[in-house]
Amino acid sequence: MTRGVTRRQGIAGAVALIAVAVAAAIAPIPAASVERVFSRGIYPAIQRTLTPVSNLSPIALLDIASALLFAVILVLAVRASRQLGWRRAARRIVVLLLKVVAVTYLLFLALWGFNYRRVPLEQKLDFERSRVNQQNAIALASEAVRRVNRLYAAAHATPFDRARLSPAFAAAERTLGVTRPTTTGRPKRSVLGLYFRAAAIDGMTDPMFLEVILNPDLLPVELPEVLAHEWSHLAGYADESEANFLAWLTCLRGDPLAQYSGWLSAYRRAARVLPRAVRASLPPLEPGPRSDLLGIAARYDRSSPVVRRAAREAYDSYLKANRIPEGIENYEAVIQLMLGTTLGGEWSPSRGN
Repeated sequence: MTRGVTRRQGIAGAVALIAVAVAAAIAPIPAASVERVFSRGIYPAIQRTLTPVSNLSPIALLDIASALLFAVILVLAVRASRQLGWRRAARRIVVLLLKVVAVTYLLFLALWGFNYRRVPLEQKLDFERSRVNQQNAIALASEAVRRVNRLYAAAHATPFDRARLSPAFAAAERTLGVTRPTTTGRPKRSVLGLYFRAAAIDGMTDPMFLEVILNPDLLPVELPEVLAHEWSHLAGYADESEANFLAWLTCLRGDPLAQYSGWLSAYRRAARVLPRAVRASLPPLEPGPRSDLLGIAARYDRSSPVVRRAAREAYDSYLKANRIPEGIENYEAVIQLMLGTTLGGEWSPSRGN
């Protein structure tokens, strides 16, 4: 009798937690309220508390927490199987897993995930959609070619230094109206590095411990832009295009390596939206920048097509579930911000250089 009551209580608890998680997922909270209360109020306080703590560990806390959680569930499963048999134990573990999933999702929202629902960045900037046109895309790609050709030697003579990138990130945040800078995160070692290599994933921001994990195979010319992108997520810009935009602004304000990294990425993004015939008319890239692009392509080619496709589909579904309707294509939407605003540092579509 007691066991039956306990089982029903466990199921009821799981159902209640799932109901709360579903309600939180679909609740129509106004973006202005999320922006004011969470993204500019609660979240910065959370981030300035969690990230300094996570920075103390060179190993991703996500790895440690995941291993501990797996160990606890395994111990509980073995103990339950000895007491109840595998069939009844399996039902109990399923109920437990449902609770873990619901609690994890609620923590995700409370610690970081609500940033997906904030006011879009373009509504807070000097953004004009009329600037998003082929003429400005050509101007951006052409300027990017000139910059990377000029910066190549200095960039390759500049070692990557996270300490030099942090002030550039703070300066970029100020252009977006942030008065108190985000606490930047140290890149962490993680078992996920193996997966990142196979899936051609550059990095991720752990939303639970607000830490940064990077692909260990990133080239030096990629590091500033990718790290600044993950810092942008730490700053509360969950939208991929907005994180890419803040990363670009950061690189433009950084040392020669960061500037080169930002302009090389800008060239790749601008060139992708231009027709092949138009790309052929752009100023030519010199051998140095071309070799870096080939190096990035070679790193991508070393990944697994099967794992890469599965990761892309999974992340596409994740983004759509978090109210990013364009899914994985949101990464490339940054070109609209780059062309449509006047916050490009040394370059903006309004003046062309």
